[in-house]
Amino acid sequence: MSIIGFLTELITPISRIIDKFTSDKERLEAQAAILRLEVQLSERMLGYETRLMEAQARAIAAEAQGNGWLQRNWRPVTMLVFLALVVLDSVDWLPNRLAPQAWTLLQIGLGGYVAGRSLEKVAPRVTEALSRKDKD
Repeated sequence: MSIIGFLTELITPISRIIDKFTSDKERLEAQAAILRLEVQLSERMLGYETRLMEAQARAIAAEAQGNGWLQRNWRPVTMLVFLALVVLDSVDWLPNRLAPQAWTLLQIGLGGYVAGRSLEKVAPRVTEALSRKDKD
């Protein structure tokens, strides 16, 4: 579940309770306060996720600039091994089929690799946009 989805699920019951207020003015004031709170929480969570992406991008960049061949290339090599396992399993060339847990691991590895590479490219743009927003 995403953080935004969690916030929405948290706020929805509160909004239902507020709808039972007798006065329209009280209901509107309470809904406005909750909306402000939801926006503030969302901004903080986006800031946290941005810092997390930046840290991951720095780690990947540090690996890519490392001294050793293995340090620089372990992610691509791992993905090539995953690809070979998928192909070999798909054409029944492995002595034993891959277990469901292996497929889960492959999905997590592929998702982490793709997400890591994407974050590496997107994080500087997000940081730049947020710093421009802070200056405005």
